[in-house]
Amino acid sequence: MAVREMFTGMPWWVKWIAVPVIALAVFGGLITSIVWFVISVLFKVLLFVALVGGLVFLVRKFMASSGSSREDW
Repeated sequence: MAVREMFTGMPWWVKWIAVPVIALAVFGGLITSIVWFVISVLFKVLLFVALVGGLVFLVRKFMASSGSSREDW
């Protein structure tokens, strides 16, 4: 029995309201944890990019202020 045949003859609110609400009730914790995982990974990636960008900025600023000679290394 296909899903389409199963919903044939059902009112519209069963397909568009009741089934999504049941799915959210059953899988809500899983969906929430996946969303929080994606948000935390994106935050960590943005934090990493900001820290590396700041480090590159500071190194370039330090190298420019110390002059173009590298004899002190």
